[in-house]
Amino acid sequence: MTRKDPIFKNWRELLYIYRQPRVLGMISLGFSAGLPFLLVFSTLSAWLRDIGIARTTIGFFSWVGITYSIKFFWAPVIDRLPLPGLTTWLGKRRGWMLTAQCTIVLGLAGMALTDPHSELTQLAVFALLVAFGSATQDISVDAYRIEAVAQRLQGAMAATYVFGYRVALLVAGAGAFYMAEAWSWSTTYLVMAALMGVGITTTLIIREPEHISDQRTRELEERLERSIGVQEKSTVFARLIAWFTDAVGSPFVEFFQRNGTLAIVILLLVSTYKISDITMGVMANPFYLDLGFNKTEIANVTKIFGFFMTIAGAALGGLLVLRYGMLRPLLVGAILVMSTNLLFVWLAVSEPGLISLAIVISADNLGGGFATSAFIAYLSSLTNTAYTATQYALFSSLMTLPAKFIGGFSGWVVDTSDYATFFLYTALLGLPAILLVLYLIRRQDEQSPDAPGMD
Repeated sequence: MTRKDPIFKNWRELLYIYRQPRVLGMISLGFSAGLPFLLVFSTLSAWLRDIGIARTTIGFFSWVGITYSIKFFWAPVIDRLPLPGLTTWLGKRRGWMLTAQCTIVLGLAGMALTDPHSELTQLAVFALLVAFGSATQDISVDAYRIEAVAQRLQGAMAATYVFGYRVALLVAGAGAFYMAEAWSWSTTYLVMAALMGVGITTTLIIREPEHISDQRTRELEERLERSIGVQEKSTVFARLIAWFTDAVGSPFVEFFQRNGTLAIVILLLVSTYKISDITMGVMANPFYLDLGFNKTEIANVTKIFGFFMTIAGAALGGLLVLRYGMLRPLLVGAILVMSTNLLFVWLAVSEPGLISLAIVISADNLGGGFATSAFIAYLSSLTNTAYTATQYALFSSLMTLPAKFIGGFSGWVVDTSDYATFFLYTALLGLPAILLVLYLIRRQDEQSPDAPGMD
């Protein structure tokens, strides 16, 4: 995809892309993917803080989210292994989606029926089950999104996915706060379990995408099988090793062959791009509560008002990716994320007020939506459709693993210093991503636009 593509001659044609049926369909799948995320992340942090759990414990609790960051371990299984009955009925992607969604429902119901004061470990186990089901759903939804349309539509697919995802975050964020204020956290989590019915219904309605395996990837798999002597598949052990090589080894080898030495730079960018944003998010809701805002005020400003700014940012990011390619919008997004974290420093040292909170939240969500849309489109462009689930799971895992690990210490940073220092620290974590994108842009300017890792 380049700026010379005639389909992108003007902004009216760009906007028409959002009316494509499969592009619109990503709204529902984005909702299904986004709903469980906050329920094991910042909403769970607010629940624990609201009932008096220590901030250091809350920070360690966020390590449940590392499940999202190691999903590449079982992504090859989802890419290759059929589910008895479900794969025949629904297809490879939809069968795994449905299984994951049912797992999420069970985990959320278990969390709702657990008392955090006396059964904190049990709550962590159910949260881990939700995170595992959610990560598995992400693998299959991401693979579906990439396989369902041509690459030129991935920017729009990313934007509508972000829209649905943010609607779910609004429900699991603001909606959860409203319900917790009116009823209880347990009732709230039961309602969230029921809302996963949106994802289940969508999975049953959509059509399975076409799965493509080209001649080049088949030849790669045959070479790897020959190199370890299992090409004949004469025994059960040899067939097992051949399957493992094709499912796990080939996607990694293919990525490095296709991108050469630039693959290391790409992976470094993937692993650092969201560190600043994710690390800050662990302490966001505890920060608002400690400033003295009640749950309704937090829901009104940070969830509902911020929601519209995120959607605006995501839509703008998707359009600019379609118009200008991947890297320059990616750079703008990285700068916006780092800059808006600095605004939280100002909020931490200022007199608390709803206006100042709204200003910071508006900027943060606008920048975050823009960056997310551009980044998802970039990650999608890096995959080979023969190994969609495995390669994208690797990228998305690398995207969150460093941030989740570092985020686990966020409560300790606040407890040993203050919120202003914490937000300055998270802003500086965004600097490596900016430098890496600048390097890729320089490489793009020196080489052809079609070079590996470029637009």
